[in-house]
Amino acid sequence: MKSLKIHGPLDLRIEDHPVDDLEPNQVEINVAIGGICGTDLHYYKHGGFGQIKLREPMILGHEVSGFISKIGSNVKKLSIGQLVSVSPSRPCNKCIFCLNGYQIQCINMKFYGSAMPFPHIQGAFREILIAEDYQCVPADGLSSEEAAMAEPLAVCLHAIKQAEKIFGQKVLITGSGPIGTLCVAASRRAGAEEIIVTDISTNALTFSSSVGADTVINVYEERDKLKNYQSNKGYFDIAIECSGSEQGISDSINCLRPKGTLIQLGLGGDVLLPLVSVTTKELNLKGSFRFHSEFELAVMMMKKKLIDVNPLITHKVNFKDAINGFEIAMNNNKKSMKVQLTF
Repeated sequence: MKSLKIHGPLDLRIEDHPVDDLEPNQVEINVAIGGICGTDLHYYKHGGFGQIKLREPMILGHEVSGFISKIGSNVKKLSIGQLVSVSPSRPCNKCIFCLNGYQIQCINMKFYGSAMPFPHIQGAFREILIAEDYQCVPADGLSSEEAAMAEPLAVCLHAIKQAEKIFGQKVLITGSGPIGTLCVAASRRAGAEEIIVTDISTNALTFSSSVGADTVINVYEERDKLKNYQSNKGYFDIAIECSGSEQGISDSINCLRPKGTLIQLGLGGDVLLPLVSVTTKELNLKGSFRFHSEFELAVMMMKKKLIDVNPLITHKVNFKDAINGFEIAMNNNKKSMKVQLTF
């Protein structure tokens, strides 16, 4: 079986990898689609992000869908040939956080394609994947491309949940990549009164406009427009920061009204924060990391046509040409949003 394994910065290889034995509560999946995530790009370009660095070769990928080819003897609710969205999240359900319903913070989490623990958790960019039955959400009625979008959509739904109240609120979203754009769609569905999105790419901002943003601002070319939202101590009730950049975080804090909430979703390196503004405006800062129950919700919302992810899927590349796919995903001149690999 072939897999996509990262060995270091710009060192992505197609390598043989053994197929794991099938256990009673598991299914074998012929992977159909794998979406390239921002985290995958960090591993490809830099060998990691922040303090998380590759310490051994690792199979990339955690946004996948596929068709079940075999089922274990104890599997009852899934069938051979069924299309499933595969959650990359595998909490232990035994640690103190899992037992208190906080699986996202599982001490022994096995999340596909993660270099956070060592040995690293191998990812899902492979032709054949063995998964636990509980990871598989039936995606009947969806395309395999849509089914592979469940993971990034779940990330955004969790961020919306962290905000607690979106309905009737003014929302700023900084960063208009796939996550930022899906946050626009999710915020619109949740009833936001006004959504304004910032980025440094006009191309990226066109996607945010297409899924419901009221206003988009290219802060590289039109930075003065953002100043209008900083007067009188700020304008927005909620900011969802998706860039992970120091500038994006600073802009969010400066544009939030007193008592506003910043949801930090983007992952980058450590940055300086304007703590005086955080303190004097009594802002609420919340991190948003991965998801748990939101994965099934994401699949359901796509099935019911409540959120349409298709406008974001811009490129499909065969996994044997994965380096080209990664380069397209990093090159804004290609007008890409979500690049998916076919297996």
